[in-house]
Amino acid sequence: MTKERIHQIIFEADTPKGKLFDVLLLFAIVISVSLVMLESVKSIQEQYRELLVALEWGFTILFTIEYFLRIYSIKKPFKYVFSAMGLIDLLAVIPTYLIFIFPQIHFLTVVRAIRLIRIFKIFKLSRYTRGAYTMQIALRSSRPKIIVFLLSVILLVTILGTIMYIVEGLNGGNPGFQDIPNSVYWSVVTLTTVGYGTVVPVTVVGKIIASIIMILGYGIIAVPTGIVTAGIIKAKKEINTQSCISCSKEGHDIDATYCKFCGSKIHN
Repeated sequence: MTKERIHQIIFEADTPKGKLFDVLLLFAIVISVSLVMLESVKSIQEQYRELLVALEWGFTILFTIEYFLRIYSIKKPFKYVFSAMGLIDLLAVIPTYLIFIFPQIHFLTVVRAIRLIRIFKIFKLSRYTRGAYTMQIALRSSRPKIIVFLLSVILLVTILGTIMYIVEGLNGGNPGFQDIPNSVYWSVVTLTTVGYGTVVPVTVVGKIIASIIMILGYGIIAVPTGIVTAGIIKAKKEINTQSCISCSKEGHDIDATYCKFCGSKIHN
């Protein structure tokens, strides 16, 4: 079997064999993660320890073979190895091998659950795939605005927290505002409308300021939503589920012939 054929089966779900491979892989991931979770239950661990260990090694060997097949089928393997999914795939197998050195690291195999995001590609839920890609582009383009917004919020809660320290702590003797850091923390909790209720203002001025912070909280929550929404509208485009054989990146346009990331020809 050629590298290109192996790549189509492992990385894509456009063919019956590719879909079957991914479905079986998902079942294996679900079962493996379930076994790790069950192993954390003391009674089950004591009763079925040998069976759980044997099954875990079986899945680890299976995922190891799959991992190396992915590397083998790509023209530029390091692109996959150091990609987000490549690192996740590596973390899915390496904890079991490290168990001899660090026993507690074994439960990191739960990271395999992250690989379940491949279900979007398998069942061709293109609207979700396109939505994820559009969100990624929107967040990237909105990053400067979001950073400025967050810095403004940090400045605002610092100022309001300091004012509340002066009003409630120094002048009001409120133990919940005994210093500026605690007062700033209270401002964050109030501004985000979380409101744990452990610290409350007791002076009239403090209550007025608290009311202003609460009202500001509703408006501030809506700001990042508007920024990202504008970015989504701007970045919205049609994409397919094809994976580049060279760099393994996805998110290409429907009519794309070449990879937008490395320039290699992709499958159509």
